[in-house]
Amino acid sequence: MQMQTSAAARRKMKAATTTTTTFVSIMTLMISILLTSGICSMLDPKDFLALQSIHSSLEDMPGSTFLHDWDFSSDPCSFPGVLCNPAGRVVSLSLGDPRAGAPGLTGKLHPFIGRLSELTELSLVPGRVYGPIPPTISLCQRLRFLALSENFLSGTIPPSLSSLHSLQTLDLSFNLLSGQIPQSLPRLSELSTLILSHNRLSGNIPATFDSSSRLLRLDLKHNNLHGEIPPLPASLRYLSLSSNNLSGYVAGVLPRLRMLNYLDLSSNQLSGQIPSEIFSIPSLSVLLLQRNRFSGEVRPEGRVVIGRVDLSYNRLSGEVPEELAAVESLYLNSNRFTGAVPTSFVERLMGSGLQVLYLQHNFLTGIEIAPAAKIPGTAAICLRYNCMVPPVGESCPGNAGEKRARSPEQCPEWRG
Repeated sequence: MQMQTSAAARRKMKAATTTTTTFVSIMTLMISILLTSGICSMLDPKDFLALQSIHSSLEDMPGSTFLHDWDFSSDPCSFPGVLCNPAGRVVSLSLGDPRAGAPGLTGKLHPFIGRLSELTELSLVPGRVYGPIPPTISLCQRLRFLALSENFLSGTIPPSLSSLHSLQTLDLSFNLLSGQIPQSLPRLSELSTLILSHNRLSGNIPATFDSSSRLLRLDLKHNNLHGEIPPLPASLRYLSLSSNNLSGYVAGVLPRLRMLNYLDLSSNQLSGQIPSEIFSIPSLSVLLLQRNRFSGEVRPEGRVVIGRVDLSYNRLSGEVPEELAAVESLYLNSNRFTGAVPTSFVERLMGSGLQVLYLQHNFLTGIEIAPAAKIPGTAAICLRYNCMVPPVGESCPGNAGEKRARSPEQCPEWRG
């Protein structure tokens, strides 16, 4: 009985092998016919099979005709989104209509993408493509640009992507990816842009960034990352880690990032004092540290010329630093600042140099501005809920509340 069962299993395996072999033979014959007829004269047979498999696993969303135009009775190198080199190999594949607002694709990414071994660029337009990222993409060793954002891709980030040593841009944002960021991913020496924002990634930020890294943009916002911020490449121009669960101090990390243009660490659980060096980064134009647990006094090293500074919703104390008066949009609300607002802020506000000054929900005791003063229409100021009655009309946000001042019990030095 056992011998009969084994024999039956062997017959089934042989039949399956024969079927697969027959399918491959038929496909090879078809491609040969196409090559002979000149229809597929520009495309390598391996790439032809890969494109057919990719086509079979995806569908146009309603309103899209992108895949409908992939007619395999014609030259695939002329398909929308397909670019071939003179040798007849696919070097660039853009899946979906790239025009703004155009419907995307649905279905899954086929593992045969990895057979496009000469591919240097692979992108997927926003749509409803779901399922895992095929680990076989790592077989495309010439890949420099990989962007699969704004779809419904799930599962983990394949660790095998770390073998793409030519990769310069990796954008997997706005998907449903989970698990940890592969530890070896930051070691890619050519990587300049890494965007993994708006996913469900967890664990720590890898502490494996190389000191010689060329990374310019690191965007990990809106995930579930925790732990401390590790040492990061000094080459960074853009850093966004907002809306995670990061904690600890930043004094040992931020001061060395002297090339930053944009820094957003908002909505975390970061604590300690804000490093004074951060305010003097030469090219920094946006500094967002709101909704953390930063405490102590703010002590810039000199005049701050950052365009937008948001330190709101922290535990900062002491007087409002006069060095911040040159900022165009300043948010210091919901802290523990005390004392009077320096007159330099009023001068900048009246001269239209200061566009936003939010100081509400602190313990400030005064500001030298005449009640009849006319605030420029382009400026917004909010002084509500301090240890003073606001002397001028305000332009407060909706969450500032209705109370114009704190109660005397909260303000022992308030003179009314």
